[in-house]
Amino acid sequence: MAGMIELTVNEAPVQVDAPGHMPLLWALRDLLGLTGTKYGCGVAQCGACTVHIDGQPVRSCVLPVDAAAGKRIITIEGLAAGGVEHPVQVAWARLNVPQCGYCQAGQIMTAAALLAAVADPSDAQIDAAMAGNLCRCGTYVRIRAAVHEAARQHTKRGGA
Repeated sequence: MAGMIELTVNEAPVQVDAPGHMPLLWALRDLLGLTGTKYGCGVAQCGACTVHIDGQPVRSCVLPVDAAAGKRIITIEGLAAGGVEHPVQVAWARLNVPQCGYCQAGQIMTAAALLAAVADPSDAQIDAAMAGNLCRCGTYVRIRAAVHEAARQHTKRGGA
């Protein structure tokens, strides 16, 4: 049974007409047209569907949409603040991280959450935070380098 669910997505209040058990991923993609968040595995193992819920990285493929009601949801489309790309997005482009690009939204969202929690993460902290995000192309070395680059820029920006 569907019903109106009120969400806050990328700082904007929205309503979706969906059954409460629908995965947030499908509400974002199919009902709101925010297709940057990708479907990868459907069982929270690959990270392609990662979004921020109240600042924490969450796998949207397994989170029921009604569990996100009343929380602040940020997708890859909303990561740039005021039209200014997040330092992770800048570093990703500058270091040419993606190959196929499919996993990159989830990788970027996870890295941004890490930098919000740890201003200058070590390799071990980066590896631990990013461990649940799979990249079939194997760009892990570039991902780690981009997180370090973003940390330097993030610190210069004042952690915004």
